[in-house]
Amino acid sequence: MKIGIQGGKGSFSEEAAKAFAKNHGIEDFEIEFLISSMSVLDGVANGGVEYGIFAMENAQGGVVIESVEALAEYRCQIVEMFHIMVNQNLLALHGVHVGDITEIHSHQQALRQCKDYLAEHFWTRPLNEADDTAEAARRLSEGKLPNTAAVVGSNYCAELYDLNIVEEDIHDLKNNLTLFLGVKRMESES
Repeated sequence: MKIGIQGGKGSFSEEAAKAFAKNHGIEDFEIEFLISSMSVLDGVANGGVEYGIFAMENAQGGVVIESVEALAEYRCQIVEMFHIMVNQNLLALHGVHVGDITEIHSHQQALRQCKDYLAEHFWTRPLNEADDTAEAARRLSEGKLPNTAAVVGSNYCAELYDLNIVEEDIHDLKNNLTLFLGVKRMESES
């Protein structure tokens, strides 16, 4: 069984997909990393994946606009709406310290969830929106971003892409919950 997710390997959507599978007793599954909500819903609609998982809203960052736009394009059946705790960290290459960081990359939602922290510590540095937190971490680890760039992402991203956690739990809300949707193809109407 294939579960398509918004995000790459190491994303919070991957964590949400594992929670969804557990909630529904699905043991034998493969995660398809489809990056965008639009790609997830397209995969569900055309049968490329049985289920789709994507973020809908964050307690701090608000509604995930890309998910709203995708839902406007595709019909699907909502199987479950559930929350997962999201812990955002500042990640960098080993040897890079807070004072060395020249720019920050992450998904728009992750940047919003940490806006007070980023405004206080990095107000003079550019914040660059990426398509996915995990993809930004992967790009940094592969040398596709400047060595002095940092990424906002999960502990799992740091481990997966061998990045250093420069600062932990930089999200502004203590309970940084994100609402995820688990969807499947709309059953044909007779």
